[in-house]
Amino acid sequence: MEIKFCGAAGSVTGSKHLVLCESFQFLVDCGMVQERENSSQNWEPFLDNPSQLDAVLLTHAHLDHCGLLPRLVKDGFKGAIYGTPATLELANLILLDSAHIQEEDAAYKRKRHARENRTPSRPVQTLYDQADVEKTTRLFKPIPYDKQVKIGSGVEVVFHEAGHILGSAFIEVLLSPQQSGDGKERRLLFSGDLGRANRPIIRDPEFYRGSNDIHDLFIESTYGDRVSDPIETVDDQLADAINRATERGGKVIMPVFAVERAQEMLFRLAMLRDANRISSDVPIFLDSPMAVEATMIFSRHKDVFDDQTLNLVQRAHELLTNLSLLKTKEESKTLNKLTGPAIIMASAGMCNAGRIKHHLANHIESSKNMIVFLGYQAQGTLGRLILSGVSPVRILGEQHPVRAEIVQIRGLSGHADQSELLKWYSAIPSRPQTTFVVHGELSASEALAAKIREIAPNTNVFVPRRGDVYKD
Repeated sequence: MEIKFCGAAGSVTGSKHLVLCESFQFLVDCGMVQERENSSQNWEPFLDNPSQLDAVLLTHAHLDHCGLLPRLVKDGFKGAIYGTPATLELANLILLDSAHIQEEDAAYKRKRHARENRTPSRPVQTLYDQADVEKTTRLFKPIPYDKQVKIGSGVEVVFHEAGHILGSAFIEVLLSPQQSGDGKERRLLFSGDLGRANRPIIRDPEFYRGSNDIHDLFIESTYGDRVSDPIETVDDQLADAINRATERGGKVIMPVFAVERAQEMLFRLAMLRDANRISSDVPIFLDSPMAVEATMIFSRHKDVFDDQTLNLVQRAHELLTNLSLLKTKEESKTLNKLTGPAIIMASAGMCNAGRIKHHLANHIESSKNMIVFLGYQAQGTLGRLILSGVSPVRILGEQHPVRAEIVQIRGLSGHADQSELLKWYSAIPSRPQTTFVVHGELSASEALAAKIREIAPNTNVFVPRRGDVYKD
């Protein structure tokens, strides 16, 4: 058996892990790279022949895990794409939105080049279009949680609740002795992105409770070098930030991930209003067509909600007065002329694409306003630059001094922190023979790997880099 680390190895985004068995090849995730300095990797082929790939296993529907699926199909992949029903429904939405954003951004760049009378060195293109997405979604094959399913000769999979976003899973793969290549049955476990317990809307992440030994574990390490603030402090931080900005008449600009984070923020804002901790007079705008559609998808999968969410959903329309869900560009542009305090949520969550870039360009230069970051900002993204104190920053081709107040709500991330990752690892009934620490900046991955070596000194722990190949 051979494993090739094609992405999210030494970095966070662009998750892709290739497993070559004796007569079956599968990829776990096929994500887009979102770090600005590494974005050229999205255009580079990472498989010699995609048509020989048998399957893709999708842990969840975030763009850094599913965003290059249409590119893979465009390059010749014709196999099956497996994920939970909610994951595949969300992936369809996210990929269509990604294609649409790429087309919009390309049109905007062409218009800017023409205005500046500038001819770029190469034509502005998109990675894929909506027709490529439609071809991709025809390959989707849903698998429910906790059901062992055969996906090829001698290859079976089980999807377990990861508690990261709606439909997210960590994936157990069972290889027969014939497929493993060493004459023994082999079990692999891919953590995907692991969530945190006690978050609203979705269920808590499960622990792996299988009775069989795990040979190879692939564990994420986004927050492998830190312990996050307790989730219970999030509402205090959020209420304080919103009140501080709105009382001075400013706008609160929130970059949100359209899937899960936008829905969680609506939930939290409703709870804060219900407790009279923020003003119900301040208008709230969710300016993301994809987030609006994703909210509808959430409503169709109430089976994965927790009880608290189900109770609040029934009262949400009473609590979220002054809420506007914006879908068209024309509706979005009306916010440019908005006076007085307001809360504006828009995607993308790392500020690397989408309508949030326009809102930042319009509001980041005023000291009355506030930019509130709600989740992880990958190295090299616009969000990371702003959060790191860089000023001015380049937005939509122009330099903007950062005068708005910058706030980070810690503890809100959907990623497990170091202590939670170690707890999840330690709950595995027997120590994996080999552990690969992936999906983290190098310092975070190395820190988590060191902790795992302390817990399990007799196991092999590796921190692979992109392009590394492991043979066993």
